[in-house]
Amino acid sequence: MRRLFASLVVVSLSAPAPTLFAAPAPAAQSTASLAGQAMGRTGQPLANVTVQLRSLTDGKLAATITTDGEGKFTFTSIPAGNYTVEVTNAAGAIIGTSAAITVAAGAAVTGVAVSSALAGAASGGSFFGSTLGIITLAGAGAAVAAVTVAANTGTASSSR
Repeated sequence: MRRLFASLVVVSLSAPAPTLFAAPAPAAQSTASLAGQAMGRTGQPLANVTVQLRSLTDGKLAATITTDGEGKFTFTSIPAGNYTVEVTNAAGAIIGTSAAITVAAGAAVTGVAVSSALAGAASGGSFFGSTLGIITLAGAGAAVAAVTVAANTGTASSSR
């Protein structure tokens, strides 16, 4: 009986530990990062400008950061989703928008380029107050918010 008990103890100690004592498996990474560079119309880096990450799902801002001296930016710990990157001027007006970007969970998206619609637009100016600015943005596919178009019979031209 003692030999049987001793044999069982030896076998049980040499067997692999049950999963109760196993280290937990690493969790799947659910957040991602997105990096790129903000540039002016002529390709010059836009240093120290505000860059916004906007969700295309709900239209809300997901994050806001400032570019470095070379116009580079990195958003970290962002959830998977569809986004666009926006560059704003000192007054907070959007002066450039990226194409739609799909970010998968755990992904590291790099090389995103965002260009302003006008050279020097990051420093301010009346670009958004002009018809040229609105037409340029619309032609580039960028969204223009809070624009009201009105006509009345006294000033409207006939369609004939």
